[in-house]
Amino acid sequence: MMHTSRLLFSLALVLLFSGLQAQDKKTAPKPATQDSVIVKTERYGFRVGVDLFKLSRSFYEKDYKGLELVGDYRFSKNYFLAGELGNENKTVNDERLNFTTKGTYFRVGFDYNLYENWLDMENKVYVGMRYGVSTFSQTLNSYLVYNRNDYFGETATILSGKKFNGLSAQWVEVVAGVNAKVFNNFYVGFSLRASKLMSNKKPENFDNLYIPGFHRTYDGDFGVGFNYTVSYFFPIYKTKKEIVVKKKK
Repeated sequence: MMHTSRLLFSLALVLLFSGLQAQDKKTAPKPATQDSVIVKTERYGFRVGVDLFKLSRSFYEKDYKGLELVGDYRFSKNYFLAGELGNENKTVNDERLNFTTKGTYFRVGFDYNLYENWLDMENKVYVGMRYGVSTFSQTLNSYLVYNRNDYFGETATILSGKKFNGLSAQWVEVVAGVNAKVFNNFYVGFSLRASKLMSNKKPENFDNLYIPGFHRTYDGDFGVGFNYTVSYFFPIYKTKKEIVVKKKK
């Protein structure tokens, strides 16, 4: 009997000790995971470049010559001051009208970068706005008088050569585009823009059918544009920020 009691008592101690160990394992705090810290560098400066679309167009289109310089300056994490400066010389030869437009223009505004760069990436996926101003001249080279009665055939082309100076236009536009770093400080990008004409100084007995920087006005006060750019970044200063990356449990 005493032997049986000792056996039961020993078994009870073993079970109690095992239960306490299991309880300790459940309630014991788990060791903390060690997070890693990565240093992210942010560079600030200005970028200048050229519109390859207008530059190449000057070679394959005989009635067009143009050049546009582009640039932006990063002054905060997501905001950039941006602008374009250009010159265009275009001759339009329509069915009844031939004219030449020459002038310069500039646009100024801002871009907002929607893309969250990781580490040292400096890409832009942006939207923005511009205010554009153009000063130019129009030359009416030749035209045909509309003849409602074509019984005697079409009228002959009338050579004019009349020039209209001191013309100007102003507009606002919405921009959306991409700018990606390809190597070192070189970037390539493209943008699409929709414009709304705000003011338009027209010559007498004629119309501004093409405005440098705004493009054609056949569709009224609205216009569209496109550019394809290559640019170089000039860094001025940089900041560093520590990013904590938590390890997965």
